Amino acid sequence: MVVGAGIFVLPGVIAAKLGSAAIIAYLICGVAITLIFLCYAEIGSRVTRSGGSYAYIEEAFGPFVGFISSMLLWFGWAVLSDAALTVAMINTLSIVVPELQEPLWKLLFMVVLFTFMVGTNIIGVKSGIRLYVFNTIAKFVPLALLLLVGLFFINVDNLIITEWPSISNIGAASLILIFAFSGAECALNASGEIKNPPKTVPRGIFLGLGSIFVLYLGLQTVAQGVLGAELANNTKAPLAAAANEIFGGWGIKLLVVGGAISIFSTLSGDILVTPRVIFAAARDGNLPKSLAKVHTKYKTPYISIIFYAFMIALLALSGQFKVLAVMASGSILLVYAGVCLATLKLRVRDGAPSEGQFKMPGKIIIPFLSCSVITWMLLQLTGEEALGLLALIGISTLIFIVQKIIKK
Repeated sequence: MVVGAGIFVLPGVIAAKLGSAAIIAYLICGVAITLIFLCYAEIGSRVTRSGGSYAYIEEAFGPFVGFISSMLLWFGWAVLSDAALTVAMINTLSIVVPELQEPLWKLLFMVVLFTFMVGTNIIGVKSGIRLYVFNTIAKFVPLALLLLVGLFFINVDNLIITEWPSISNIGAASLILIFAFSGAECALNASGEIKNPPKTVPRGIFLGLGSIFVLYLGLQTVAQGVLGAELANNTKAPLAAAANEIFGGWGIKLLVVGGAISIFSTLSGDILVTPRVIFAAARDGNLPKSLAKVHTKYKTPYISIIFYAFMIALLALSGQFKVLAVMASGSILLVYAGVCLATLKLRVRDGAPSEGQFKMPGKIIIPFLSCSVITWMLLQLTGEEALGLLALIGISTLIFIVQKIIKK
């Protein structure tokens, strides 16, 4: 999830794997995401109907593969990762509000949280965007303060690479880190509602991606430079630990609040855009038609929005942050692979993009490179994690078959 909870915990996790060589994982993920989003930029300028990744894959490979991708996207990635983020948000806030450790208070908090976000997004896209923009600005304040002030507290000796990590550790760290970089493509789910998609989509992707890469790398550098070897021992709240060294005790509270706002921003943004993937799949007959209902007054897919939020809250009650996050990462990588292959197929089937559409450099080389990097990252999954993804694909296939039988 882009600038979500990940950035508040990942510097410590990556340092535990790679030490002062953490920058290697950021560079690998930066290159990988750039290759993948080049494919997104091209296919996003060619297929402009709402649905994002699902629409691109369905256009290239048909309704069955499109349905599998939608299940991986909205359940395998979005629902599971948002549920994990909800758990992380409650755990983070419980540092300053201990009552949230009690089951009843957790439940009440989630009811209020999701009722507010669902209501805001049902009212309309504009109100949802306003909420998302406000939260985005608010969450950047503590991060920007930590980054700008922290630069003056860096000990350069802490940034020197004293031992090069193994390939397996680099791979494991990259798989974890890709979770933080994913999410920018969510804006494409509503591309049917965006003006001039061929120009707007690529520009938005790469401006956002570049900003995120600089921010992530800067925060990792500050945390590493301030804490040194101690960063690897602060895997739960590394930025808060760095803030404590820079600002004192109030720095921890600042980063706790910033982390909560960041997660809230991610959740509100996902509830704005991800239900449109469910809506698109239902509209095409691959999910129950009730999920394609549009509110008569506000013209928004209100049933999909309510259903999506309910699934997040339900899974959040079960906890298991780490398991949910790893499964979400594997799911989004499979979706990325589908989009890259869809870009390749449209190139072969329809030729190069026409004038006014985005044309990625290198022709078909970029999709091949993207799929190669994705495959390498997926190989970092454990056997149990891989079986979990296969089970999700199998269940999705069964649901698709049953849907077809019911239709007949």
